[in-house]
Amino acid sequence: MNLLNLANIKKSFYGVEVLHSVDFSLKAGTVHALMGENGAGKSTLMKIIAGVHKPDGGTISIDGKQVEINSPSEARSLGIAMIHQELTPVNEMTVAENVFLGREPVRMGLIDYKQLYKQTSELLEKLNISIDPKVKMKNLRVADQQMIEIAKAISQNARIVIMDEPTSSITDREVEILFKLIADLKSKGTAIIYISHKIDEILRISDEISILRDGSNVGTWKAGEIDIDTIIRNMVGRDLTAQFPKVKVPIGEKILEVKNLTLKGQYEDISFDLHKGEILGFVGLVGSGRTELMNSIFGLTHPESGQILLEGKEVKFKGPKDAIKSKLAYVTEDRKQEGLVLPMSVHHNVTLSFLKNFIRHGIIQSRKEASIVKEQVKALNIKVANVSQTINSLSGGNQQKVVLAKWMITAPKIIIFDEPTRGIDVGAKVEIYRIMCEYVAQGNAIILVSSEMPEAMGMSDRIIVLSNHKYSGELKREEFSEEAIAQLQFKHMVKSLKN
Repeated sequence: MNLLNLANIKKSFYGVEVLHSVDFSLKAGTVHALMGENGAGKSTLMKIIAGVHKPDGGTISIDGKQVEINSPSEARSLGIAMIHQELTPVNEMTVAENVFLGREPVRMGLIDYKQLYKQTSELLEKLNISIDPKVKMKNLRVADQQMIEIAKAISQNARIVIMDEPTSSITDREVEILFKLIADLKSKGTAIIYISHKIDEILRISDEISILRDGSNVGTWKAGEIDIDTIIRNMVGRDLTAQFPKVKVPIGEKILEVKNLTLKGQYEDISFDLHKGEILGFVGLVGSGRTELMNSIFGLTHPESGQILLEGKEVKFKGPKDAIKSKLAYVTEDRKQEGLVLPMSVHHNVTLSFLKNFIRHGIIQSRKEASIVKEQVKALNIKVANVSQTINSLSGGNQQKVVLAKWMITAPKIIIFDEPTRGIDVGAKVEIYRIMCEYVAQGNAIILVSSEMPEAMGMSDRIIVLSNHKYSGELKREEFSEEAIAQLQFKHMVKSLKN
């Protein structure tokens, strides 16, 4: 018997059906992965299980008994917990206070902290989580905060745990720790619904895989009976003839040169150049100094020594405004915090940062502004009902395109992309890659910072590897291999250990 069974689930918003008679089942002690492009209906289906939304049709059964889940509290009482991609801990509270928030042990009308810390220690020990219950949440890494969310779910006697993109913001080592915890939970009979765009993870950790497309379940497979090509084909409804649609573009003259750039503790003695028509990849382990280097190139921080030259002339940016005037753009790794204003519309997100471009005699030229927005939405194939739609209602891929649209109106000659496809689905990734190819084909240049090895190798003309804040080496396209990159990634780390 299945632990959880959904049959013919339907859901509509504003008269538009987004889930079409979806079936989904989950067995105790298994990991069932749910895949699909953004907008396929994954989040809506999970929110129905978690009690956030009520279905318009269909049935939900737990242990063979039909149930109604009218709220998140009812879901919790049925043993269902959801760990969201965007974690929301109470940062000023301790680990123990977060785990038992609203359920603290009480003695003589006051919280019994001795018992609270004892219960939390026992729980964490049971889950093999080595975190001090008395530490404040704000002092934990994202990966550790995630572990505490899982512990909180287990403390509520969760039998079903929904994990939404749990590895999107953690290191490879932390992923291994998470997977070990998931294996422990499975062995104790906990069932896990695992949502991720990372196909390699899905194939490694799942027992079953279901794929949603356009609000329908197109199929369920045992993990050992499906391959990457089949997953992609079923997710997007077509063959992706090229996952990385890299187009060969003539490499032009030098547009950017960095000489011996140093900011102690962040990067040391970095030199490289960038040419028109080129995508230059930057690879390195977390903490290698990639993002810190890009921040200085864009004027967010200031190097202590070294030079930055644009088209042969030295520049010293006081801040990002100077970089933008010099035709640089920076698509940062955290689009929601640094690239977008989530409650605002698509229209305003595209133009807000550069509104002065549309002001004449103190008045906003609304027609010109609207025309530019419409032009960018069409050029970048941003999927919106209308441009007044709020940005937080869009999929991750379309949000990223809005960030790009914002920069494209400045007509940049160089765009720095830092983790441009993080958290977006495989179909949207290909669209972003095509936009990148079209951009450099016009004689512009891109710096691509990526933690995804296939992405860096698939899209770059050259790759520069940083290790322990230092330049470690450069590879031409014909020299690319994961082994060659890995050797360079660890080069300076090995030296520092020997010293």
